[in-house]
Amino acid sequence: MLSAEKNPTHRIRSFIRRQGRITQGQQLALECHWDRYCLDPDADYDFKQVFGRAAPLIVEIGFGTGDSLAKMAAANPDNDYIGIEVHKPGVGHLMLLLDQQGLTNVRIYCHDAIDIIEHKVADNSLAGVHLFFPDPWPKKKHHKRRIVRPSFVELLARKLQPNGYFHAATDWQNYAEHMLEILSAGAGLGNTSQTGDYCGRPEYRPLTRFEQRGLRLGHGVWDLIFRRK
Repeated sequence: MLSAEKNPTHRIRSFIRRQGRITQGQQLALECHWDRYCLDPDADYDFKQVFGRAAPLIVEIGFGTGDSLAKMAAANPDNDYIGIEVHKPGVGHLMLLLDQQGLTNVRIYCHDAIDIIEHKVADNSLAGVHLFFPDPWPKKKHHKRRIVRPSFVELLARKLQPNGYFHAATDWQNYAEHMLEILSAGAGLGNTSQTGDYCGRPEYRPLTRFEQRGLRLGHGVWDLIFRRK
């Protein structure tokens, strides 16, 4: 019998749909730019045709407001990005940024990230996967909801290209330790840290305002970067 983790019918979700308040600008972006930037989770795409080129493809899981994703896309025009987020205010905000900056190398799924990666992304096709500041589910009884779990590592190893990378960042030390343990135990991925634990923040990951405030207050941030062997 399949466990709840591996049975897609009973998979424990790592997110809760918190609708939140949508601003007028975000709502306008959702109405005007949905077809331009959003992909249908029920459709099958050749992403080279979607972007009109062959380029390194990077997926960001849970992009929040999209500020960091837009900055990365602007700074790395030779990469293509797929952002996945379930909260529509963040989707609307990212659409505003993409439209304002004229960015063409980002597309969005407003859907469950695991479902998209598992069923809509080809094996051995991703140059990278980003998971920046995911919900840490700090209570012990909720740890089972954390997205980084053995089945997630197995999924990454299938979808990443050889030498493709997975980059996670968190400001919860307990979650950083949890991710390090799970990722290190998984087959197919190797830690890029010279010390076998955490990495410094690479230049391509922008500092968020929330992170900058935390650093000023002395809070820690932990980056983990693993590559497919």
